[in-house]
Amino acid sequence: MKRELLSQEAIKHRLAPLPGWQVEGQELVREFRFPSYLEGIEFVRRVALLAEAMNHHPDLHVGWRRVSVRLSTHSAGGLTALDFDLAGQIQSTAPAPV
Repeated sequence: MKRELLSQEAIKHRLAPLPGWQVEGQELVREFRFPSYLEGIEFVRRVALLAEAMNHHPDLHVGWRRVSVRLSTHSAGGLTALDFDLAGQIQSTAPAPV
């Protein structure tokens, strides 16, 4: 099923309840920080479970006490509701900001 790209107005509306997330080009991006490296790895594990359940897989970059999440619906060529739905789920599983 082909996903519909969101309009700029819809992106702005969907971005409002997602603090810390921003749009960079055709991607929805956020960096999360953690008190320890292993807490970041545990976060990646939780994100991976969410992604598998939705069959929508973000690009993840793991650094020392930081994890960067990048979402885009590649088959649609940009941002769709699926990206924002997954971002909302990721947001709900993320720890309080460090």
